[in-house]
Amino acid sequence: MSRSTRFRGAKASPVLRLTRLSGWGSGGRPPGESSRTPRRRSTGARLALAAAVTAAAALTGPVSYATPAAAEKPSPGAPGLGDPMFPLDGNGGYTVDRYVLDFDWQAPKTPFAASATIKATATQSLSRFNLDFGGNTLREVTVDGKAAATSRDGDELTVTPKSPIAKGRAFTVKVTYTADPTQTRHRDDAIEDYGWIPTPDGTVVYPQPNGARLIFPANDHPSQRAPITFRITTPKDRTAVANGKLTGKKQLSDDRVRWTYDSEQPLSTQLVQLAVGKFTMVDSTGPGGLPLRDIVPDALVEPTAKYRKLTPDHLRWLEQKLGKYPFNRYGILVGDTDLGVALETQTLSLVPKADLLGTQVDAERNLVHELTHQWFGDSVALAGWSDLWVSEGHARFYERMYSEEHGGDSFEAAMKAAYKAHDQWRRDFGAPAEPTEPNLFKRMRYDGSALVLYALREQVGDATFQKIERAWVSEYRGKTASTQDYVDLASKVAGEDLSGFLKPWLYGPKTPPMPGHPDWVVDPAT
Repeated sequence: MSRSTRFRGAKASPVLRLTRLSGWGSGGRPPGESSRTPRRRSTGARLALAAAVTAAAALTGPVSYATPAAAEKPSPGAPGLGDPMFPLDGNGGYTVDRYVLDFDWQAPKTPFAASATIKATATQSLSRFNLDFGGNTLREVTVDGKAAATSRDGDELTVTPKSPIAKGRAFTVKVTYTADPTQTRHRDDAIEDYGWIPTPDGTVVYPQPNGARLIFPANDHPSQRAPITFRITTPKDRTAVANGKLTGKKQLSDDRVRWTYDSEQPLSTQLVQLAVGKFTMVDSTGPGGLPLRDIVPDALVEPTAKYRKLTPDHLRWLEQKLGKYPFNRYGILVGDTDLGVALETQTLSLVPKADLLGTQVDAERNLVHELTHQWFGDSVALAGWSDLWVSEGHARFYERMYSEEHGGDSFEAAMKAAYKAHDQWRRDFGAPAEPTEPNLFKRMRYDGSALVLYALREQVGDATFQKIERAWVSEYRGKTASTQDYVDLASKVAGEDLSGFLKPWLYGPKTPPMPGHPDWVVDPAT
């Protein structure tokens, strides 16, 4: 995720492995600066809640038992995975194998009929289980075709099937509801508004960090990945688009069309994209014949063409650094909104129109930032929200490197400025890998986290750093990985234990000395 330049300033596990190891928006003024500070639990209370949910997840989640599955007594799946940022996000007791989403979209800001069919596998014997589902009007829930009992508490939808579900058994949940495409929530950081975002003739979605539950019932945590089939019905004068490949377009009547998309690869719920509007699909090819598909509001096709056509160059540049692009296709969805936030929604980055109507330097910074996320954060998913620094830090690192090589500001100067402010950011926003929930998408996760990577490169040298980067995106391609995984892999590739170097950068209260730059000074926190 990146902020518009207009505002300058190991493997997936159904139970999150909690461990302490786990940007400044483009331009001069940092994103997310607001005089409003949301009320929040104290650190002790938040950690106590996380510990309680984690304990529940450990007891009810996918653990190994010595007794046969048939002898296991049914019990409730955990209502959350215990992430310190959002303890109730995600759910225990099952894994999702596929989502099938059906939307009968009608008109902007107009409720419509929707359903989500969730194909899952029980990882324990389940008496009941939870889905993350916020807002919307619930109509019916069935499990394997039989009506199930339900209750709702906040964003938690608890489903009790007629009969317990045995450990290891596949089951299908269908949730029928009325979707409300006006639902949004707000954060006082770089995210701003998220959920359903109306456009003049349709909608786009901003699911990050946990707004997917406003779109469909889900196992809504970045470590939980599953493929998605989208079936979106629209008026004939609208186009629907979603992650992945268009697999079908069917005329249902004189005035209704059904669009079907398949994500092709599993994705985290925070990376979902679906949009409806008066769009033009602009097809082209990238390096190695990679299919490119831009989705552009009709009136913006020509005004945005110059910068959109740079995508093949951006892909070639990043592939030289990181290796082959990790998905089957890519494209840009031009957002006809006033929000100044771009998103790395998988295979289809959402880029606000203003980013593509300004200067080339600013446009390319945001375009390269979101494209870099396809490697970091999309292909290699976050194990937990404390690992966000890996995703945003890398996106900012390569964005700034590219920009310097193509007429932008000095990368070193930007890192020196970030170094100077780092102690203040540590105090205000938490260390790079120790964010607090209200400050999750503040400056430290952007330039502050890119600075950690800059320091690592200074410490091990450019050649070793490049080997670490390529090993990371190769070793964990299509998987979930944590901060500890990054520290371990960097140490392995470098041939030395780097934990003593990286942990103070990632967790310490004070900013360590910058290798190779003894003249760099950190301002004291005030």
